[in-house]
Amino acid sequence: MQQNNKILFVGGKGGVGKSTTAVSIAWQEAQAGKKTLLVSTDPAHNLGDIFGQAIGGDTKKITKNLFALEINPDVETTNYINRVKENIQGVVHSHMMEEVHRQLDTAKASPGADEAALFDKLISIILEESNHYDKLIFDTAPTGHTIRLLTLPELMGVWIKGLLQRRKKTNDNYTQLLNDGEAVDDPIYDVLRERQKRFAKAREVLLDPVKTGFIFVLNPERLPIVETKKAIELLEKYHLHVKTLIINKVLPEESVGGFFQKRKEHEEKYLAMIFKYFPEQEFIKIPLFPHDITNEKDLNQISKYFVERMERT
Repeated sequence: MQQNNKILFVGGKGGVGKSTTAVSIAWQEAQAGKKTLLVSTDPAHNLGDIFGQAIGGDTKKITKNLFALEINPDVETTNYINRVKENIQGVVHSHMMEEVHRQLDTAKASPGADEAALFDKLISIILEESNHYDKLIFDTAPTGHTIRLLTLPELMGVWIKGLLQRRKKTNDNYTQLLNDGEAVDDPIYDVLRERQKRFAKAREVLLDPVKTGFIFVLNPERLPIVETKKAIELLEKYHLHVKTLIINKVLPEESVGGFFQKRKEHEEKYLAMIFKYFPEQEFIKIPLFPHDITNEKDLNQISKYFVERMERT
């Protein structure tokens, strides 16, 4: 598995075991002596349930070398809007500020606002907070949300480039017509330029296969397989390469009885489908446990599977 990557994103369809996988990987890294930050970007956070304690939006120490954080989209959206308000302070005429603030507060409920805020927090963690940790493990939301999050650096970069070009053209026209050729100070342009640089840095980190790795979790069932295939193909278009697949909840070999025998035969067909659909990926198989993963013993048990690669058959 991509254990040499400093940053690891764990994705997959809802219900396949992403959070348990992310927690187990983070636990393994921490046990190996690496200071690890486990971050949940899924609005339906599961980290606290697995660890049996409240975590929330402030970084919390779980055990030696292991820290966790659950990003709250509502809180981050409010913080994001407040930063925008600060950026335009002194740029917009005072008599217009009340209306501008009203429009920004309305924008908090607009589609995509929470994703933009979440992405802003993600960038801060990757570019600033990562300096304090050896490993960053991201437990992401279900597949579609993960794809939007990971492709935002490129999409937002293109969008801001267009804004900068239009802003520069407006400033040039203003300089020529109204300002006697003198350069115009434009704080908004400066803010956009700074954000463009941050997006570019984040994209550089995500595209660096040495720094960043991507893992998808799936079960040997049709819908998770099909969804994972589509997700990997889409991420490839953005030059984000998923190298490892974790096949979770595989029936143990000792399964007995008519029901389990039929289920095992059914499962083998989907394992063959996985090998066919994903010729470039490596596989790690995690068995179906008879109980939930809820304590240190369970985490130590499941973590050992992450060093065992599954051979294609």
